[in-house]
Amino acid sequence: MESATPSVMDTVSLAAKLQAGSAVVFPTDTLPALAACPRYSSQLWKIKNRPNEKPLILMGANTDELFELVSSIALADASSMAERYWPGALTLVLPANGPLVQALNPKANSIGMRIPASSLARELLSLTGPLATTSANLSGSKPLVSQKEIGNCFPGLP
Repeated sequence: MESATPSVMDTVSLAAKLQAGSAVVFPTDTLPALAACPRYSSQLWKIKNRPNEKPLILMGANTDELFELVSSIALADASSMAERYWPGALTLVLPANGPLVQALNPKANSIGMRIPASSLARELLSLTGPLATTSANLSGSKPLVSQKEIGNCFPGLP
């Protein structure tokens, strides 16, 4: 069996794929992320064979676009933490509500948010706006880190 080779695209092309509804894989400062625009996030659970109870993370390029969803009671503490630790590997789980929160975390009124330290990831996020993300692997499997592993697991995803 021949291994799948993932298509590697520049951030502008990847952003266009995302806006058209495709899921994609992109590098972050931790593990590669499987991502979709929030309005197309339901496909991430299917692609990963992930239980719907496991929430997705909202990754963004800046705090303003992420904190629009956060409950006002948590904003001061969230801003302080974000200023200290973002961009970086820290995911803040914050009280929030609204349709987007329910789309990413259907069982709760909170959402995990992160701004990655990877400049490439932030460049993509600045083009697309916040993305629904999860690690690029099948649910319950070890994280995938190489292009070959990702291409074999998710053939056809850019």
